[in-house]
Amino acid sequence: MKSYLTSALVAVTLSACGPSGSSFFTEAGSELDQGNFGNATQNNAMVHSSPQNYTIDLARRFAGEVDTMVNFEFDSTVLDASAQATLRQQADWIRQFPEVRFKVFGHTDLVGSEAYNRNLGLRRAQAVVAFLATQGIGRDRLEAVVSFGQTQPLIPTPDPERRNRRTVTEVSGFVENNPMLLNGKYAEVIFREYIVSAAPQTGATQTTISTGAGG
Repeated sequence: MKSYLTSALVAVTLSACGPSGSSFFTEAGSELDQGNFGNATQNNAMVHSSPQNYTIDLARRFAGEVDTMVNFEFDSTVLDASAQATLRQQADWIRQFPEVRFKVFGHTDLVGSEAYNRNLGLRRAQAVVAFLATQGIGRDRLEAVVSFGQTQPLIPTPDPERRNRRTVTEVSGFVENNPMLLNGKYAEVIFREYIVSAAPQTGATQTTISTGAGG
């Protein structure tokens, strides 16, 4: 009997030891889940307490996971095949977060007048918004189209420069009439939109090319 009790005591003692030999009891689920969906409750609480920080985090994630920029030919608003492919990737990401809004910023190179290029940058941003709308993104989620014209070049040169002729899509905040799906249904929405985004997108949208003296 004494031998049996001793064996049972050893078994209990061993079961209370962690992997490193320290003595503690580990309940099921007590360890932090590092998976994509494991911290949903924690994330929801963070959003409620600091939505601005969550917006910044989403903006960083968006910029890190997709190409946020598309480029244009000189004095053009046409979205070529490369630009359309990039915008489809953006749309796939955007659809996963139905409570988030976005801005599209238009830019030009430094060729042409400032007034002309501001208008050209705006039309480029509008072309991107129109294309994203064809991919199932509601216009209410595309908060604004803004043109910086030639005022923020990536490459400071007075010559024609394709890298300056661009639009940039950015996270801007939350949809005002959407009560942010920060409840038990949030993971369901993310999963559903993730599955939908895996479906291949077909079709192409054409935009017009402008003629003028800007870049």
